Amino acid sequence: MSYFVTGATGFIGRFLIGNLLKRKGTIHVLVRPDSQKKFDAIAKKMGWDAKRIVVVPGDMTAAKCGVSAAQLRALKGKIRHFFHLAAIYDMEASAEAQRAANVDGTQHALDLAAALEAGCFHHTSSIAAAGLYPGIFREDMFDEAEGLNDPYLRTKHDSEGLVREEKRVKWRIYRPGMVVGHSQTGEIDKIDGPYYFFTLIKKLRQMLPPWMPTLGLEGGRINIVPVDFVADAMDHIAHKPKLDGHTFHLTDPEPLRVGEVLNTFCRAGHAPEMTMRLDARMFAFIPGGIRGAISNLPPVKRFIGMLLKDFKIPKSVLKFITYPTRFDSRETERALKGSGIAVPQLESYAWRLWDYWERHLDPDLFVDRTLKGKVRNKVVVITGGSSGIGLSTAQRVAEAGAVTVIVARGKEELFKARDEMKAKGGKVFAYTADLADMADCDRLVQTILKEHGHVDVLINNAGRSIRRSIELSYDRFHDFERTMQLNYFGSLRLIMGFMPTMTHRRKGHIINISSIGVLANSPRFSAYVASKAALDAFSRCAQGELSGKGIAFTTINMPLVKTPMIAPTKMYDSVPTLTPDEAADLLVKAIIERPSRIATRLGIFSALLNAVAPKAYEVIMSTAFELFPDSAAAKGDKKGLKEEHTSNEQMAFAALMRGVHW
Repeated sequence: MSYFVTGATGFIGRFLIGNLLKRKGTIHVLVRPDSQKKFDAIAKKMGWDAKRIVVVPGDMTAAKCGVSAAQLRALKGKIRHFFHLAAIYDMEASAEAQRAANVDGTQHALDLAAALEAGCFHHTSSIAAAGLYPGIFREDMFDEAEGLNDPYLRTKHDSEGLVREEKRVKWRIYRPGMVVGHSQTGEIDKIDGPYYFFTLIKKLRQMLPPWMPTLGLEGGRINIVPVDFVADAMDHIAHKPKLDGHTFHLTDPEPLRVGEVLNTFCRAGHAPEMTMRLDARMFAFIPGGIRGAISNLPPVKRFIGMLLKDFKIPKSVLKFITYPTRFDSRETERALKGSGIAVPQLESYAWRLWDYWERHLDPDLFVDRTLKGKVRNKVVVITGGSSGIGLSTAQRVAEAGAVTVIVARGKEELFKARDEMKAKGGKVFAYTADLADMADCDRLVQTILKEHGHVDVLINNAGRSIRRSIELSYDRFHDFERTMQLNYFGSLRLIMGFMPTMTHRRKGHIINISSIGVLANSPRFSAYVASKAALDAFSRCAQGELSGKGIAFTTINMPLVKTPMIAPTKMYDSVPTLTPDEAADLLVKAIIERPSRIATRLGIFSALLNAVAPKAYEVIMSTAFELFPDSAAAKGDKKGLKEEHTSNEQMAFAALMRGVHW
């Protein structure tokens, strides 16, 4: 007995080949010349017996699949079973590509089978051939299909139609449901069907505890079958006598609703389940025209588009959430009776599918998470780049291949930092500027744009901190002015200066170094926290305006870092602080991941506690205010600088509120 198989390197094909190898006979497989390496790799991985598999060079897009005349003569009359699996199973592929592969390819395969005088043509169709038929679609139904305006549905229907009209060879048609991974190993070759929702499920797991109920959709019944069931069923039915001219639904007789499927994978991925599920039919009372008009509103389209892009869900998948078709599979059940071949319950193997996806196909696995991948040959501007956090960050990005631009007031220290990084092979440029002077900010922007053309990443790191109680500031209004001038207006001036080029190029990243004090509302830092809070607020507003233009804003609520800026407060010598290198780690994370905010758990907890129990939080802050008095530097007491020391109570409190400025 001899077999001929198209699509042997496809997902179903490779498992069908494995089953055929358990039987007697030679297996001829059609392989494009440029797919030979792929075939060899799959054959090795699957452990196929190379002596029983004969590669036939060809191409589904050519007449008679491009098989040579000599090969046709050699195989004529010897092929008992011709399995046609080659097709495009991708709703995102172009209509032309799907037509060429699914319809034209099927015609070429039929012509080849007829030329070979094959015993039976086994066509792998799909439940997509039914289109979006509202109701139960039987195995003997075909012309009744509805909703075939989608290219994928149309080509699967039309290709099956060619087989049903074929008179030269006998045929059998198989309509698998939505094929997922192997029920025993979880193996799958691409993201499709329910896998499109795995990224969403993973994000739910990251954001929420598994016990928290969430809102979801009920949806229609979606027919899911594992690839091993499909391959086993095809192999068994193909070798049963007296079934020519029949169609077989390789489907689950008890399909789950979309909401139930998603919850099954939520349990498999340890994510919170969608406890309350809305049935889309409840919105049916809204006229279709109104629903269409609302969905086509630019803000709605943009919001939905951003959500789908973030969760990596193709828009074409949405039409199947309310899938209206059920599939009768009595013909298949009769053919499989006594074989032990049946569709396993999704719950029994969903965890294997999830595990395989998470280890092998999760899109996050293929994201370049190296700093070099993000900044190589990109222009990165770092203010306050001659020391502390700025210098540590500059050293990292310069080593990663960025065009590193450092800015500071002090010429000597700045140029020294530049020369040291250049000596290590970095592309580093240094510019002096007083960022509290708006005219100097404008000059800096013009110079950088003239010499470098654009800025890819702007890191507003330069800043001034003042630790002084309000009572000691009555006659020091200039403290508030100069802090706001540098921390807010200086940063804002640079953002506004570089933004036109960024929006024109539709790419750019602004990273603003804020403070944990903005979240914790630290006493004695009213001038500093207010200036950083202003920059925080600007960034939140700008995100809404500019994210659609490719501009990202990241705010880092930086905890206390041991830099020259905090040196005047001697108490900080005895409390927990980050090193500049540890702070630079947060900046590297910001560059790579581009999140909206980076904050410590303590900072987020402080903001949450203040929102939920503001009076209780006020007591904590008041206690801290009394526990940590104004420093000698804040009082202008030079003599007291030498006598300052930190009490055990202060150190204990500072350790408890690690990283917060006191």
